[in-house]
Order: sequence, then C-alpha cells, then structure tokens
Amino acid sequence: MIHVVAVITAKPGKREDILQHFRANVPAVRAEKGCIEYGPAIDADPAPKMQTKYGPDTFVAIEKWESMDALKAHAAAPHMAAYAAKVKDMIASRVIHILSPA
Repeated sequence: MIHVVAVITAKPGKREDILQHFRANVPAVRAEKGCIEYGPAIDADPAPKMQTKYGPDTFVAIEKWESMDALKAHAAAPHMAAYAAKVKDMIASRVIHILSPA
C-alpha cells in the first residue's frame, strides 16, 4: 500500500475555490483502479492545544493507493490534468509526501 499526504496551500482567500474543484474531481479519482482512499481535510476546530494548524489557506489531501503503479496511473489520469489546469493559478504551494507503511 502507498500513502500520500499532499499539503496544498492556496493563494490568500482561494482555498474554498480550489476545494470546490477538488471535491468535484473526487468521484472520478475514487473510481480509479487501486484507489483505497482519497479526500481533503482541513484543520479541526476546535481541537486540543497540541494541534499545529495549517491555517486558513491550506488543506491536506489524504490518499491511499494499492500500489505505486496505481498512484502513477492516477497522476497521469486525464481528469487530474483537467483539475490541475483549473486550479494552477490559485495555488501558492504544493508539497507531496509519498509514504510506505512502516
């Protein structure tokens, strides 16, 4: 199994716009072969004081894939290219962590 944690920071005030496009793309991604989990998450509020917040412009995409090949196919999917084109001018930064179970 492959885990992906993608930290997407929007330009100020654009997070909800990106999330609208992200959510619209979720059904296509979840239908992909090898997708186990795929969804966005934002800071929980309220949360215990131990929380380190990402802030109002950031969300995290949490993903699980059956294999690295499934993840590679996902990255090359036409609906992902269409999503990327729609949001590219709204994104300030994107950091992707690809992880294996320990």
